Amino acid sequence: MVAAVVLAAGASTRFGAPKQRLLAEEVVARLRAAPSVGEIVVVLGAHDVATGAHAVRCADWERGPGASLRCGLAALPAAAEAAVVALADGPDLSPEAVERLVGAWRRGVGDLLAASYDGVRGHPFLLARSAWDDVPDEGMRARDPVLVPCDDLGAPGDVDRPEDLPQRFRNRRGEPR
Repeated sequence: MVAAVVLAAGASTRFGAPKQRLLAEEVVARLRAAPSVGEIVVVLGAHDVATGAHAVRCADWERGPGASLRCGLAALPAAAEAAVVALADGPDLSPEAVERLVGAWRRGVGDLLAASYDGVRGHPFLLARSAWDDVPDEGMRARDPVLVPCDDLGAPGDVDRPEDLPQRFRNRRGEPR
């Protein structure tokens, strides 16, 4: 079984408001649209976020994304053999990118895989259970994954500031909803 972890613990300081409240539900919906994904866990920290998925609070979220990831992985069922990891601020996540990662992992390509766009590492990424015990505080950026090209699917987005917010999340005045 493949599970998913959505990292939604950050303080959203560059955005100026809890962006996860706008975006995380969309990310969860896109993960649910990926047939290979079973259980989904959303990791919370600075803000409460309602997504309809199982949520866990990470007391150590300020230590970095790795701490949040460890909290999410620990909350997954024992039957999970791998975890797809997505960011709550990537609302254009393609379910097909998730399926490509899972397919590559099932073919034995590697234990740490990441989607790539125009040759650049992106999200989501996948960790086989064998890699769960070695997650540094700075997250998996410190590790070199096998890249799985997803150029044709479009990047998931990276909403750091209000101007990065896709139009569908804005009101008529162009402000975040």
